[in-house]
Amino acid sequence: MTVYFIGAGPGAADLITVRGARTLAAARVCLYAGSLVPRELLAECPPDARLVDTAQLDIEQITAELTAAHAAGHDVARLHSGDPSVFSAVNEQMRRLDEAGVPYEVIPGVPAFAAAAAALKRELTVPTVGQTVILTRIAQRATAMPQGEDLATLGRSGALIVLHLAAQYVDRVVEELVPHYGTDCPAAVVAFASRPDEIVLRGTLVDIAAQVKDAGVIRTAVIMVGRTLGAEQFRDSHLYSPARDRHTC
Repeated sequence: MTVYFIGAGPGAADLITVRGARTLAAARVCLYAGSLVPRELLAECPPDARLVDTAQLDIEQITAELTAAHAAGHDVARLHSGDPSVFSAVNEQMRRLDEAGVPYEVIPGVPAFAAAAAALKRELTVPTVGQTVILTRIAQRATAMPQGEDLATLGRSGALIVLHLAAQYVDRVVEELVPHYGTDCPAAVVAFASRPDEIVLRGTLVDIAAQVKDAGVIRTAVIMVGRTLGAEQFRDSHLYSPARDRHTC
């Protein structure tokens, strides 16, 4: 039997992939993060499926559930919010499954930053303005950041920065990025992206912190800072240019 790590998407139940939904519908056991995964998704599970909310479980308890389901001959759906490739803590689970000899697969999902960009109606890469996106977070109560990945260092690139898990510390984000981006740099915060209670805030580094506080945003939010957020005058992409030779590879 197999454990399937499934990206549940950013919030809206219908943003799970077709493959993810089909796998979920066939799994006899489903482990999900109750504080993040929409409960509507659980309706996709078989009526007799064992449902386990992992919000209050530690890594050893989660591993025990996964290995027990495998030993019982059941496929397991392990639902993670967003996409498993970013800030999902799947590595530590996969490492333990490797040690236990339990097979697993990963099914990608729609990441939170993509849903935030959709809410903003913005492409994050814009020709001649910005072609690099940095996904990161800041060090607070969670694991410390590796050397050289602090926000001040990353900000020197001038690239669009997307911050997860940082809404509570928006003042610090602004303080560390202003020296590199300037107070007039476009900034945005999207909370609960794709959900009915979605909050979209647009501004610059001079006012975005106040907007976040006024809106009461403290979690489940993505902060974006970069010039591409406000780009209006830019060259068209070469991809669809009339000057492009479409007869060559």
